[in-house]
Amino acid sequence: MIIKSYAKINLSLLVKTKLKNELHDIQSLYCQVNLKDTISIRKIKSKKDQIFIFGNYSKYVDNYENSISKVLDFLRNKNLISGNYLVKINKKIPVFSGLGGGTSNAASILNFFIKKKIKKEIYKQLSNHIGTDLKLFLFKQGFLKNLSTVTELKSKYKMYFLLIYPNIRCSTKDIYSKVKRYSRKKIQKPKVFESREDFFSFLKNSNNDLQEIVERKYPLIKKLLHSIKNSTGCHISRMTGSGSCCYGLFHKKIQTKRALRLLKKIYPKMSFFLVESI
Repeated sequence: MIIKSYAKINLSLLVKTKLKNELHDIQSLYCQVNLKDTISIRKIKSKKDQIFIFGNYSKYVDNYENSISKVLDFLRNKNLISGNYLVKINKKIPVFSGLGGGTSNAASILNFFIKKKIKKEIYKQLSNHIGTDLKLFLFKQGFLKNLSTVTELKSKYKMYFLLIYPNIRCSTKDIYSKVKRYSRKKIQKPKVFESREDFFSFLKNSNNDLQEIVERKYPLIKKLLHSIKNSTGCHISRMTGSGSCCYGLFHKKIQTKRALRLLKKIYPKMSFFLVESI
């Protein structure tokens, strides 16, 4: 069985406060995009799982201790699966980038095994083991109100992105440890937008609270975002998650291709992806 595991982009990210459990409560509008890892999985007669990770971004992923092994162990402990599995993952989503590749892998395995009626409860329980981002993969486009609540966006629009990964590995834990100020803004449940232009305008007035921290640590990120923003047709340039992947949101697909050609000349050592929302 081949499973598709999609990346996510944070369209906005507000850090609200630090909780008693040391986690940061955030709000985020997000969407999944068609950049994906592929996972093959089948049951085997073995005393343990066999997990093999290969591809462009497999170097920094542990074959033994990873999101897939955690999910399989969790499902066995809950008697939702039995036996062991051979899992092969082709990593095409950059790691330590803010694109949620590892968490997406976990969510994709969950979706493969569990029934819809228990999905939300299982996601809630497993978030403690995998990470709070797991809930983002319940919906293709959604709103994370807080670490406990995620809802699906009623308004869904096709969005075109140019993703640029500057080959900088950002530690989520390290970036959040540097948060000293918290956002006073609050996103209520997003309205039903009348048009894509209305939605884009809403996004333009939002931001990623972690971006300034990453820009200070890695000045190249600030330079890259400025270059993306100056591309013709770019509506916003922003960093996703805790970085380091940056993106430009464009009005038209052809504009992303033009920006790709120009920016590749300026940043030839970076990785580029033309993607769209799913």
